[in-house]
Amino acid sequence: MNFFQAFILALIEGLTEFLPVSSTGHMIIGSSVMGIQSDPFVKLFTICIQLGAILSVVVLYFKRFFKSVNFYFKLIIAFIPAAIFGFLLSDKIDQMLESPLTVGISLVAGGVILLFVDQWYKNATIATEEEINYITALKIGFFQCLAMIPGVSRSGATIVGGMSQNLTRKAAAEFSFFLAVPTMFAATGKKLLDFYQEGHTITTDQMQVLAFGNVVAFIVALLAIKSFIGYLNKNGFKIFGWYRIIVGGIIIALLLSGHSLSII
Repeated sequence: MNFFQAFILALIEGLTEFLPVSSTGHMIIGSSVMGIQSDPFVKLFTICIQLGAILSVVVLYFKRFFKSVNFYFKLIIAFIPAAIFGFLLSDKIDQMLESPLTVGISLVAGGVILLFVDQWYKNATIATEEEINYITALKIGFFQCLAMIPGVSRSGATIVGGMSQNLTRKAAAEFSFFLAVPTMFAATGKKLLDFYQEGHTITTDQMQVLAFGNVVAFIVALLAIKSFIGYLNKNGFKIFGWYRIIVGGIIIALLLSGHSLSII
């Protein structure tokens, strides 16, 4: 992987990680277009650049992370379902990650849901994170488990989960951002551990590429989060629904026409 390829993938990660459009689906298209061959470092790169995106949440919502201990308890409780199911179903998840068709179908199905989610949950009563109780946090955490299916979108699943628990669009999106912090740290830590346990090492050049990717993902995610919240408040999810349907349709059409898409 060269710096240009790293830049494009980090750009995709920063733009899509916190939007309900599935960063996995976009990574598949991006890597296939650039002809990136999957190898242990490429797989590590696509997970570890999430750290850059994580830092954008911490920077944008710095005060929230030092406001109260209850804030962390809610995040831990919401994270528990994904931690448990991720451990129990890791082999099954790895199998699904090898299926671009699963990604395409998930994108389309999730897109259809986003077309109607604003109509389904009109009467939200919870507008801030402080109003979220532990039971609600746990329920949102179970929705996050749906994102173990490639193409579902972690952000999309948790936002819809939040709205189903009477959170406003803004409150649901922000809690989704907060929940991404422990979730992505855990995913990155596990990937690094697996990488070294399998006997791989990172060269100096690869370390530079990884650092570069994290910086790009951080900057782009900062802009994406701020723009997303502003757009969401005014317009809702419909455009993201149509966008997912189009991207998922492209993936399915390419597969049916005989094209090979690489899972990274």
